[in-house]
Amino acid sequence: MPTALVTGPTTGIGRAFANKLAREGYDLVLVSRDEARLKETAADITRRYGVDCEVLAADLTDSVELARVEERFRTGPIEVLVNNAGFGQKKPFWENPVDVEEKQLDLLVRVVLRLTHAAIQPMIERGSGAVVNVSSVAGFLQRNIYSAHKAWVTTFSAGLATGLHAKGVAVMALCPGFVHTEFHERMGMDKSLIPSFMWLDADELVEAAWKDLQRGKAISVPSRRYKLIVLAARFTPRALIARVSTMGLDPRRRA
Repeated sequence: MPTALVTGPTTGIGRAFANKLAREGYDLVLVSRDEARLKETAADITRRYGVDCEVLAADLTDSVELARVEERFRTGPIEVLVNNAGFGQKKPFWENPVDVEEKQLDLLVRVVLRLTHAAIQPMIERGSGAVVNVSSVAGFLQRNIYSAHKAWVTTFSAGLATGLHAKGVAVMALCPGFVHTEFHERMGMDKSLIPSFMWLDADELVEAAWKDLQRGKAISVPSRRYKLIVLAARFTPRALIARVSTMGLDPRRRA
């Protein structure tokens, strides 16, 4: 059976991807810091779908532990990589210690770069494989530092997709909007400030993303409403985008 590696697979988009890949017949390598929660997730997926789940507990912002995950791409074929691990900040950039900001930069940018690099080398040799880097619609907007990181992920992925298509390797940036997950609670966001029609379901999101991956899309923006937002962002004055982009944020936390 083919194997897929998913980071941040215990909840939200990562769990939805793990479930989808299991339904598609992939064995899984599940990567996260919380080993106990990983084991629970692995046991549940195996019970539901009958696939093998390998647990790889690692703090991806630690260089030694990240290297262990990179090594996994060399010890056995990984056909699909889903870079999903991430977190948001409760405070604005200027109120956070710089090492906290560096940790987010590491997880959202450096880890994506390193795991993608580790994954695509054997994929190129085999002439097949796929990488999904979970980005965000926020990357098209002037929302905060998180937006800057996600803008990098989207551009990085789209550029790789162009170069690797002829080699049989697909790379796609998935750019969702607001999704019902634990992510926003951890940030301390008041979800009631976001209109209900703006929220997406993680399972439906992943189903749409998987179809886009099969179609060879380099950037996936699930749902018509967010496609329209991204389209509008290309032609709207930056000052207006900046105002709209702060929706749902406390005024102190707009960077």
